Amino acid sequence: MIPNRLIYEKSPYLRQHAYNPVDWYPWNESAFEKAKKESKPIFLSIGYSTCHWCHVMGEESFEDKEVADILNNHFISIKVDREERPDIDNIYMKVCYLFNGRGGWPLTIIMTPDKKPFFADTYIPKEDMYGKMGLKSLLYKVIELWDKDRTRINEISESITQALKNLGRNKEEIELSEEILHRAYNELKDIFDSHFGGFGISPKFPVPVNLMFLHRYNYRFKNSHALEISLQTLKKMRLGGIYDHIGYGFHRYSTDRFWILPHFEKMLYDNALLMAVYTEAYQITKDEFYKDVVNEITNYLIRDMYSQEGAFYSAEDADSEGKEGEFYLWEYDEIKSLLTDEEFTITENIYNVSKDGNFYEEATRKKNGKNILYMGKNMEELSQKLNVKSEKLKDVLEKIRKKLFNKRQCRVRPLRDEKILTDWNALAVLAFTKAGTVFNSKKHIQIAKKCLNFILKRMFDKSNRLLHRYKDEEASIFGYLDDYAYLIWALIDFYFSNFDATYLIKALELTEHAIKHFWDIENKGFYQIADYSEKVILKAKEIYDGAQPSGNSVMAYNLVRLARLTGNNQYENKAIETLKAFSKEISNHPSSYVFSLIALDLILNGTNELLVVPYKSAKEEKIFLNEIQRDFIPDLLILIKESISEKFISRINELRSIDEKSTYYICRKFTCEAPCTEKNKIKNLLLNA
Repeated sequence: MIPNRLIYEKSPYLRQHAYNPVDWYPWNESAFEKAKKESKPIFLSIGYSTCHWCHVMGEESFEDKEVADILNNHFISIKVDREERPDIDNIYMKVCYLFNGRGGWPLTIIMTPDKKPFFADTYIPKEDMYGKMGLKSLLYKVIELWDKDRTRINEISESITQALKNLGRNKEEIELSEEILHRAYNELKDIFDSHFGGFGISPKFPVPVNLMFLHRYNYRFKNSHALEISLQTLKKMRLGGIYDHIGYGFHRYSTDRFWILPHFEKMLYDNALLMAVYTEAYQITKDEFYKDVVNEITNYLIRDMYSQEGAFYSAEDADSEGKEGEFYLWEYDEIKSLLTDEEFTITENIYNVSKDGNFYEEATRKKNGKNILYMGKNMEELSQKLNVKSEKLKDVLEKIRKKLFNKRQCRVRPLRDEKILTDWNALAVLAFTKAGTVFNSKKHIQIAKKCLNFILKRMFDKSNRLLHRYKDEEASIFGYLDDYAYLIWALIDFYFSNFDATYLIKALELTEHAIKHFWDIENKGFYQIADYSEKVILKAKEIYDGAQPSGNSVMAYNLVRLARLTGNNQYENKAIETLKAFSKEISNHPSSYVFSLIALDLILNGTNELLVVPYKSAKEEKIFLNEIQRDFIPDLLILIKESISEKFISRINELRSIDEKSTYYICRKFTCEAPCTEKNKIKNLLLNA
């Protein structure tokens, strides 16, 4: 079979469709020029390689000759990988919400040759069913309207395009005070599921940024219930089916309230952010449970997602052998045949295995005789139930896990999307850095450093502009705001792990670039794309914090921290202007913008800035500073005076060591306390701030 144009693309998602009978184009100007020349509408399909319903629509419609003939004769068809082109996805997902009040993938857009949409939906079945128009009927309807009522189509496309542009023109500013932080907490408290953890009923997403906010809310306001919401959620997720008990790592989300039935894809960004959150939970509680989860996620990422270059791949599919979750599910007799009688009895009770199966397919809601392994109860409860000591039970479970893991390795694996994305890898750097610092693990720090150095060496073009995607030894696509924001965040935190100022200087360099090329001079805040990027119908700005924090909220957070470290007040002014630009949205529903509120908290309530002037060698001071960071002090910023930091950061120039000892300066709310040379006193001041 002769492939279409997508065979030449780097994206695994696009290449999945290279042998469709649909005459696909990648997103490029030649597609739009052809549409204009032939006066045809554009059929745009946006998805990603590990998306289950993208696969379903692909098999039903895009591999179907009848549908392909309609598209090839009457449309110009374009495929986009949302992970490669989040700018395009962001625009047309907004369109989908305008049309339907909801979104998702695959995203289906029909638009004019000048990129103006007049139809939007998500998954569409091939045939009419359940009162929903099928794709064939829809395409024929569009063809009829295109031929007979082009004026109506143009009216719709113009009105939608104008509505899109109006979304970004809200200039109303609302004062953001500490009251917003309390409202966000109360909103999260109100939707918290006190029985099973998490927020809402179903589907349930991990939403790590919510838990990060709750940790900081507890830190700032000594609210133990905020902490309990997070800890209960973290425990319930780890014990549920959303967690891979055999190979480790978290699946994308739970389709039910109980965290039992997952949507099986695994994403790098989910696991990186969750790794960071579980590390924070350990910092706060010193409970080994959370440390164990971090180490398990570490094992998963290094074993299954780590590239030879030292960076991490993007995702693993939900499907294998054409079925969702097939790699992860178990038949009762299959497990029984692999284990001793004692091991099987324990497995049956602990992992809720049954002959009928506990897993049901989402489409039919019927059990299929297969089991998803989940615990539901913690080790202490299970130990009492089985009358087995906890330590012995852990040992037996590890033997069981290894047997099942070895068997599972013989199965057909889900597809792994092997493109490397800057923003998601920056989150991995952040997670490994945090774990390395908190657990005093050289292994984690080495992995973080290798990944960070990969980005710094391979993900910039000749003009020193950050790039977004790396695949097959080629870096491409100009970096988006998220790439810059997350990388700056990772660089700052990596600096705190080893105090090599070159990483902090790089963070400052990237910050200057982001301000120069992404900043909205008129309305403030940062655009998603740079001023040198491809021109699109809408230069979008995003503040919503979903599965990942928004680029604007992370930039605000970065700018506050850099301002307090360097004494450059212009950075803090930019952070304030960024939050003001989105203040109405934040005020209307603060729990949807919690990472912005993490930045706001630093602005309102200040940071603990620890400035260190070593006497001769800084080696001992660095060991001490790493010890301090094993406790949860989220507003702590540390700067060591060295020749390179003196050159770039003026505020540390005038500081001196006293009494021929390394000297510490603690500054809060623009006021510095008297210099101190006693490490224990400094530690107590920080822990009891």
